Amino acid sequence: MNETSQVWLVTGASRGLGLHLTKTLLSLGHRVVATSRNITSFNNAINVDEARFYPLELDITSDQAVKQAIDKAVSHFGRIDVVVNNAGYCLVGSIEEMTDQEFRNTIDVNLFGTVNVLRHVIPYLRKQQSGHIINISSNAGYVGFANAASYNAAKFGIIGLTEALAQEVAPFGIKATVVAPGQFRTRFMDSLQYVTNRIAVYGVDQAEKMWSGFSGQQPGDPDKLAKILVEITTMSQPPLHLLLGADTYQLVPKKRKEEDAEFAQWEYLTLSTDFD
Repeated sequence: MNETSQVWLVTGASRGLGLHLTKTLLSLGHRVVATSRNITSFNNAINVDEARFYPLELDITSDQAVKQAIDKAVSHFGRIDVVVNNAGYCLVGSIEEMTDQEFRNTIDVNLFGTVNVLRHVIPYLRKQQSGHIINISSNAGYVGFANAASYNAAKFGIIGLTEALAQEVAPFGIKATVVAPGQFRTRFMDSLQYVTNRIAVYGVDQAEKMWSGFSGQQPGDPDKLAKILVEITTMSQPPLHLLLGADTYQLVPKKRKEEDAEFAQWEYLTLSTDFD
C-alpha cells in the first residue's frame, strides 16, 4: 500500500469488467472489497492477502445482505472511498417473449441492486464527507435496442438515477459518475441470458448465434477502461456522464441528433398544450 491507496468496493467483480478493474486496482496498490454471487471464482484469478483484498459473497438483490456486506467492508478496511456498481447482466428477447419474472429479475439485478448498494453505502460516505460513486450503465442506457428491452429499461434508469444522486450527495463532498461503455473484450457476451419462451419471428435463435460468435472479438480494451475509471477518481471535477468506446461515441451523439430533429418536427404540438 502507498499513501494514495484507496478502498474500492466493486460489485460483480468475479468476471468481465469487474475482474479487470479489480486486478488493475490491486496492481496499483489499492485495497478492494470485491463482491460476487460466487467468491470461489476469485480463487484462481486473484492471489492477494486479505490486507488488500476482501472478497464477499453477495446477492445484491437482497437489501439486508447488501447492508451486512457494506458493514463488513467498512469494519474490515475502516472506510470506503470509491464504489463501483458494476454487477449486471443482459437478457435477450422481445417484450412479448419475456415472462414477468424474467423482466423483473433483470431490473432487480441491474437497477435495484445498484439502489441497494447506494442506500447503505451513502451513510458512510456522508459521514466521511468524501467518496466517489461510479455507476456502470451502457450505450444501451442511451439507445434502445430491439430484443433487449429489460436491459435498456434498467440501464436508462441507471443514468437518471445517477443524475439525481449527483445532486443529492454533492453537498457532502461525494462525487458521482455514470459510465456508458460500448463493446469491450470481456466475457460479458458469454454471460448473456436468453428468454426461455421463444417466438421464431423475433429471431432470438439467430441473435444467440451472432452474439456467441462475437465474444472475444469486441474492439474495446477492458484494461484501458479500468485505468480510466481509476483516473477519474483523481480528478477534482470528474465527469458526471462518461461515454467509453468508439462505438458508443458514434451511437449516442447520433441518437441525440435524431431526437433533436424529432423534437423540432413536432414542436408545434409540444407548444400547443397551454391554456389560451
